[in-house]
Amino acid sequence: MIRNSVFAACFSVALTASVAFAQVPSPDVSSDAEASGTSPIAYVYVANTPVNSKANEIVAYAASATGRLSPVSGSPFPDNVYSMAVNGKYLMAANVTKPDIDAYLIGSDGSLTYTTSTNYAKFNDPNNPCGSAGLMFFDHTGASLYVIEYDASNACANLVIASFSVEKGSGGLGYLGLASSGTFPGDYTPAYFIGDNLYAYAADQSACMYPGLYGYQRESNGLLNFINNFNANYPTPPPGVRVYYPDLAVADSTNHLAILEQPANPPGCANGPVQLATYTVEKNGNIHTNSTYKNMPAPKVQNVFDMKVSPSGKLLAVGGTEGLQIFHFNGGGPITRYTGLITTDSITQMFWDNNDHLYAISQTSGKLLVFTITPTTHKMAAGSPYAINQPQNIIVQPLSH
Repeated sequence: MIRNSVFAACFSVALTASVAFAQVPSPDVSSDAEASGTSPIAYVYVANTPVNSKANEIVAYAASATGRLSPVSGSPFPDNVYSMAVNGKYLMAANVTKPDIDAYLIGSDGSLTYTTSTNYAKFNDPNNPCGSAGLMFFDHTGASLYVIEYDASNACANLVIASFSVEKGSGGLGYLGLASSGTFPGDYTPAYFIGDNLYAYAADQSACMYPGLYGYQRESNGLLNFINNFNANYPTPPPGVRVYYPDLAVADSTNHLAILEQPANPPGCANGPVQLATYTVEKNGNIHTNSTYKNMPAPKVQNVFDMKVSPSGKLLAVGGTEGLQIFHFNGGGPITRYTGLITTDSITQMFWDNNDHLYAISQTSGKLLVFTITPTTHKMAAGSPYAINQPQNIIVQPLSH
């Protein structure tokens, strides 16, 4: 399991933008929506580094009902950013050269217009004004933005998760504070809210040194704090393995979690494949599982970078070094196999829209891939893949339900 080191390398590239890669336009970028007169069903934004440049840009696409992509007017946008998040009105992006979160108004055609910037580092330790933004995420309402910052506390060390309110008129951010402990003991992945928008969860096994499963509660003003007296059980391990350590967690739209489990014999990892467990969230935010080594599938992707549950809650996408695999997600019941590897391109990050399409970037292959996936069928969308050298981050703004 090498997700931590590979993700660190990916974000090192994103933060420094020190290597220039060419963006190769796809010859098959045409618009089904334009041809039929129908409206797009999603906008797709990819931050990448163009040829002969040390500055990033945002490549923007409109997705048709078939998943075919067409360029948004004005794309690529010459905005030097990497990590991104969207809330229906604004695209928020971490600036490469400054400790700023830049806000862009999303036009009716998917175009981006800069509105304002917020310096997130000024809210950290005044004696050590440091910190670099990593991934960021919204709550379900889009009213609160959460930014994972690296080396932002305790003499420029540790991770923190900072909470901000979003000013509707400009996209400016109001600082709310840090999680109650002051540090975010997670990895490079965000926390994911369940359907009630109250509780969110993240996981990081940290080289099997300690069981890193974390629960958060959103306060009435949007501040994200740790759940008081958070409690969770763990899946039953096989003989010869002392425990499973959670390594990645994602939520569905109700009260269930899919968690990647790493076999461990602390203080180190144990032999055996990573497996997929399901948890149910209780009313007080505690979680429990009935998963065991006997009913947890082992994905063909063993070096996992990202997982996403579909908006329907019926599918789980697992992407990483070995490619991309889809599973049936069954709420609190065991996850079951659906596909083999539907691509062998290494998948760095991915998002669903609300129309059965999954959009994934492969940093090593320089591709944006689009799939149409339902519980009974799956295929590559027409026009996919699209060539984008060194895609670093992707975000999808769905337009329909």
